[in-house]
Amino acid sequence: MNKTVKTAAILCGLLFSCPAFSQIEIKEDTAVRGWKKGGFFTINLNQVSLTNWAAGGESALSSTAIANLFLKYRNKSTYFESVLDAGYGLITTNTQPLRKNEDKIELNSKFGKRAKGNLFYAGMMNFRTQFAPGYNYPNDSVVISDFLAPAYLSLALGLDYKPSDWLSVFLSPATGRATFVNNQMLANDGQFGVTAAVRDANGAIIEPGKKMRLEFGAYLRARLQKDIAKNIQVVSNLQLFNNYSDPVKEQRANIDVNWESLILIKANKWLTTSLFMNLVYDHDVKIPVKRMVNGQEVAGTGPRTQFKEVLGVGVSFKF
Repeated sequence: MNKTVKTAAILCGLLFSCPAFSQIEIKEDTAVRGWKKGGFFTINLNQVSLTNWAAGGESALSSTAIANLFLKYRNKSTYFESVLDAGYGLITTNTQPLRKNEDKIELNSKFGKRAKGNLFYAGMMNFRTQFAPGYNYPNDSVVISDFLAPAYLSLALGLDYKPSDWLSVFLSPATGRATFVNNQMLANDGQFGVTAAVRDANGAIIEPGKKMRLEFGAYLRARLQKDIAKNIQVVSNLQLFNNYSDPVKEQRANIDVNWESLILIKANKWLTTSLFMNLVYDHDVKIPVKRMVNGQEVAGTGPRTQFKEVLGVGVSFKF
């Protein structure tokens, strides 16, 4: 894992450690008992219009919808919680056709039984995929991702630290993860870490690529969802996975990172400013890159740190 990812992981840890340290003096469980359900929905619209603009630029129109739904139950000794995060966005410009700039489906479910104090024995399920195909723009005929391509399913057993109803840190030394690529063309190319197709000298497929890859390793998930002020809500989710079953010894030191943070600032009952950030590093996802070889620029692929930031103003509904 490169220095950029290590630095990002440290910053993520600091983000979650601050609220955790603030809870260290809690001596009794103050979480809400019984069933609790709710969530929020927000839709943002961004528009840029330029006419004879000397500084340059391009007119653009974009819209993003984000939803978060949760269902929780807790009594003195056990808890259950399920959280669905989803988002989809579109953007168009004067020179580019309509395309997506956000696409996410993620479901997290946990069941825990109290071990001692705020520490629980817990089992967890995490599922991630996307709604629609992604293309290698500006070429909109080459699919690079699709619904269930990829999809990630993780099942884990471990310990969950829950000092409050809005903070959870789950650690599992025994996690199984399956990567699905339900698109044979992408599977044949070995995308997202699955085994590529076997081809003859002419490139004809002898054996098709595998659509599933299994991994076993350690997993950490920290989630914070809290109103930090009267009109400001923060939702932050950090996931780390280390595959120590990788047959390539050098790969076992790599840690997959997925860190998402959403800040919602409500101006009034309906109007909301939102800031969404997503940092991803997955050694099995190859990003197009260009390298200098013997003084010439050569196109290729390789793992890279991915980062996305979306700032928008729109309407929201919290319940």
